[in-house]
Amino acid sequence: MKLDKLANHLQRDKYGAFQLTEAVRPGLELPVTPQEGYRIQTYCDERHDLRVPLLAASVSRERLFDLFLAVLEPLGSVVDVVLESSHQSENGKHLDLHREHIDLPVLTSHFCDFEDLLLHDGCTGTAVIGLDEPMEVQFDEHKLLLIYAADLKPFERLMRAAGVPRNDNLPLITEGVHLHNTHPRHLDAFEQLCYRLGVGEQAERVSG
Repeated sequence: MKLDKLANHLQRDKYGAFQLTEAVRPGLELPVTPQEGYRIQTYCDERHDLRVPLLAASVSRERLFDLFLAVLEPLGSVVDVVLESSHQSENGKHLDLHREHIDLPVLTSHFCDFEDLLLHDGCTGTAVIGLDEPMEVQFDEHKLLLIYAADLKPFERLMRAAGVPRNDNLPLITEGVHLHNTHPRHLDAFEQLCYRLGVGEQAERVSG
């Protein structure tokens, strides 16, 4: 019975009007119920005495990828990109692969070619970093959009235009027990995307 309950739980991807991608599921114990919205908070790094405004968004599957591409536009025409992988990882570590100075239209074209990977692989994430001023958009392994910028207003406008409501009490799936999902085809696709972007030599291990 427990196995049947777990199997049914893992197959569930809709919570009301909110639809998850295949990448992640709430856990059976102490889960967070997925819902759409965004919240504004402050990211604090005490070690570096750093405080940055943060917009964290949970977006339903049917508009998630389009909104991800839209929030890249305020970063500027040339960006840096990081591909993140926890495929075959140990001890909660992941691999970050860097590519500097890529034209945003070229990058978004590659992202469109690998939409399935970016949406549905629970071991793949990416971060796109603006060069004109300090701004960063993360599309992480949990398929949350995390946006760091001194001025979040352009990103808030894009959220509202997409119909994503502000809710500063929004629970995120990362704040409860959750499960990641991947498939061997995703690792193959990740390696292909790395090849397309010319990343790999600058790899380093960081804590997950």
